[in-house]
Amino acid sequence: MKTSQIKASRNVVYVSHGGGPMPLLGDPEHQEMVTTLKTIAKQVGKPSAILVISAHWEARLPTVTSGSSPGLNYDYGGFPTEAYDIQYPCLGEPELAQKVMDAIKRNGIDVIDDKYRRFDHGVFVPLKIMYPEADIPCVQLSLVQTLEPELHIKIGQALQDLDWSNLLVIGSGFSFHNMCAFFTPDVQEIRAKNLEFDDWLKATMSDTSLSETMRKQRLIDWESAPSARFCHPREVHLIPLHVCYGMAGKASDNVYQIEVMRKQASMFSWAVSND
Repeated sequence: MKTSQIKASRNVVYVSHGGGPMPLLGDPEHQEMVTTLKTIAKQVGKPSAILVISAHWEARLPTVTSGSSPGLNYDYGGFPTEAYDIQYPCLGEPELAQKVMDAIKRNGIDVIDDKYRRFDHGVFVPLKIMYPEADIPCVQLSLVQTLEPELHIKIGQALQDLDWSNLLVIGSGFSFHNMCAFFTPDVQEIRAKNLEFDDWLKATMSDTSLSETMRKQRLIDWESAPSARFCHPREVHLIPLHVCYGMAGKASDNVYQIEVMRKQASMFSWAVSND
């Protein structure tokens, strides 16, 4: 059975998904990321279904993929031919999509579905690394284009109502996302800004001495963190973390700090039990 009458445990993970298809093309600067994603998949085990909140889909309202065979959207450019031959033929899960919409609606947030939306690379890149067999059904949930931190935490809190056994929820973004900085020399000033924001983020997500009120407020006020706007000129790759935190509602159980494209990046995971 895919669903359970009793709200079941689920795993929530925020991942840094790297640069476009590069992790799947053998780029050495993504090797640590690839290894870490494989480690997380082993720790989590094989879920019955996956819900992904990707940085690469913004919509006017929260929007959910409801197609049974979504296919892929190669939403990048300028890469070798093989980047457009990548396959990840996982199925959609319309029943889960409906449950996602129902949970969000019950919490007073308007939501719609999209039967035709294809999975973007924020979905298929990490999933192809974590679960290469592509035999787990997947649903994608968009960000809201306003990128309001508190709204996305509320969306995550709404998802606490999801009744789905052995569900994996992935927030797919990048804890450092200054594109100019990726392609300039890694001078001391850039490195210092990268590290001070990522260390702030690690403390925010994992420090158990923080109350959840304090943790939530830090995430809402993320722009006041050290070097926040340098690391995220536009916060689209950070906001999936807010959804993950809203769903988990506690300090992260695991922190993974890695090097990607000569920048420090972080991933976080939670095991959540709904009794």
